[in-house]
Amino acid sequence: MTDPTLRRRLTGVFTALVTPFRGGAVDVPALEQLIEAQIAAGIAGLVPVGTTGEAATLSDDEAEAVIRTTVQAAAGRAFVMAGAGSNATRLAIAKAERAKAAGADGLLLVTPYYNKPSQDGLFDHFSAIADSVELPIMLYSVPGRAGVEIAPATAARLAAAHPNIVGIKEAGGRVERVTELRLALGPDFIIHSGDDGLTLPFLAMGADGVTSVASNLLPAEVVALCRAWFAGDPREARRIHEALFDLVGHLFIESNPVPVKTALARTGRIGPELRAPLAALRPENRKALEASLQAFEGRAHLQENR
Repeated sequence: MTDPTLRRRLTGVFTALVTPFRGGAVDVPALEQLIEAQIAAGIAGLVPVGTTGEAATLSDDEAEAVIRTTVQAAAGRAFVMAGAGSNATRLAIAKAERAKAAGADGLLLVTPYYNKPSQDGLFDHFSAIADSVELPIMLYSVPGRAGVEIAPATAARLAAAHPNIVGIKEAGGRVERVTELRLALGPDFIIHSGDDGLTLPFLAMGADGVTSVASNLLPAEVVALCRAWFAGDPREARRIHEALFDLVGHLFIESNPVPVKTALARTGRIGPELRAPLAALRPENRKALEASLQAFEGRAHLQENR
């Protein structure tokens, strides 16, 4: 059974942080400012060095520094769930140990990519990490990027064998996965939506929160959606979901995090820099994203002046 205090800390909105760059290096002041804005908006958790943070392009030293910066900037005000996954088990263990040394509160472990292991291989992989590092672990099932999905039975087997495996970020794009996971894992296992557009449907099916890309840009709105649902106001949650729907779709018009970094750069919060092999938005997609941002801002302005 998940500790009630830990369960509360893992409920709500976790922001999958972008990693700002300037001149080829991590832009630490911009990252600190971004974190402060997240916490001010009521974010429950921060996820540095994930897919959105361009983890695949960070050196080990850079990754550890980003995690350490996040821990220090959060200063206990948000749960820091550091990305520490790899498709090589021994490397994932090393990343997990470095994340713990940097002060992370927990680990987000992505399904091994490229290798396409069997379910037994997934069990062995996650078990080895869980045995090596005594931190709460959230599994991350993202078949669109990794090529393999964590079966509910495998997640249940892992949770039974390792008390520190306490949750899963589900990014397979299927709402029914919430029920499949809940039936396999019971009421205490933490389930996060890994798709911003499915946050409300996931909550309706019994999920506990979202690990969000959109909250980099709109933390207050994503927090308000979840709070409305948990407060028993589904109508307000649906209103916010509908207001965000078009813009959220455009934040994934190309591979994450290209669109959200483009949108953040437009506000001046970070620079537009990406790391290869990611490239700037294509002109037609930039135009579509800009139109969606303007439409959202226009609706927000009208709402404020009612």
